[in-house]
Amino acid sequence: MASEVLASTLSGMPIPLESLYASNPGVVSRSISFENPTGERGRGGRASSPLGVGRKGDPARVIEAGQTVVLAEIAGSGTIRHLWATLPASPIALRGMRIRFFWDGADFPSIDLPLGEFFGFAHGATPAFQSALTSVGRRYGMNSFMPMPFRSGARIELLNETPKPTPFFYQVDYTSGDEHPADVGRLHGWFSRQNPTTAGVDFELLPKRVGAGRFLGTVIGVRPFEEKWWGEGEIKFFMDGDDDAESAFATIVGTGSEDYVGLSWGIEETAFLYQGANRVDRDHATDSGRISMYRWHVPDPIYWREEMRVTIQQIGHHGGSKTLEEYKHNLYERVDDWSTATYWYAPDLAPLAPSVPYEERVADLV
Repeated sequence: MASEVLASTLSGMPIPLESLYASNPGVVSRSISFENPTGERGRGGRASSPLGVGRKGDPARVIEAGQTVVLAEIAGSGTIRHLWATLPASPIALRGMRIRFFWDGADFPSIDLPLGEFFGFAHGATPAFQSALTSVGRRYGMNSFMPMPFRSGARIELLNETPKPTPFFYQVDYTSGDEHPADVGRLHGWFSRQNPTTAGVDFELLPKRVGAGRFLGTVIGVRPFEEKWWGEGEIKFFMDGDDDAESAFATIVGTGSEDYVGLSWGIEETAFLYQGANRVDRDHATDSGRISMYRWHVPDPIYWREEMRVTIQQIGHHGGSKTLEEYKHNLYERVDDWSTATYWYAPDLAPLAPSVPYEERVADLV
């Protein structure tokens, strides 16, 4: 039953056209922003400006250094459908500010991500791009369309852990009154960074999670420490007892880092709906620039029933191979700066692994 519910949580893209004109009886549309912080009917736009009451009186707030602001607190059942935000963008702000989501009365967050990673990009900076689940404009109008169901309540917090006050605009669009079963998959999101990684020790995108789930995808940031090609490492999904086997081999294994995000023969700045690289900083002669890439498992779901752990290797290549055997002999273990924001759906709520401290998140961004 849990796997069936998880399948229906995010069944595919695009949305069937017939759903656009369904009346959805019993479900109402609501939106929360500083202009209507409760989302209640008839409560929006009541603040005053020099133009008068209801004339753009409260579109934004300044989030002070060290301040935590509640962006939304919703009672009852519902589904967050869309979240938009913008701010004076900088890598420090977009990696240093954290957004957290709490589902169904839990006292721990199920999503705890840097603001930029939540909207689908690494390193706190990106060119404009669009994917199936996120989009970012040239001036950092940021959008997330990941559906986020909840049964008894939702709470969204924004933490400004940077040393500077930051003006912030946002809007949360949701439906209220959705009928979700007890084992509906709630969205989870977790950030990790190793700067540097450890040679021969695979980077962990998702620490072991117990219970059923659906892997939604990941945003990967790489800052190579040398000019040689860095992306020969394979992603590995250890599921439902793989970690307990004597050999500890994974069930699902990729063929290379750029292969996992649907590219090939190196990395290029190409943003597609479900996979690609939104940012590639690279001199044409080297592979030493920052990379931001992503993979969304929407039409190709990855389910697990009992447990899941996901890793990716840090393997490079010396180049110059003429045969497949020479290619294999030119592989080598390497050390770089890797970060990931990983997303999954799970019916069971359990605390995330500890978040990366502010100083470690923002180190070496600029």
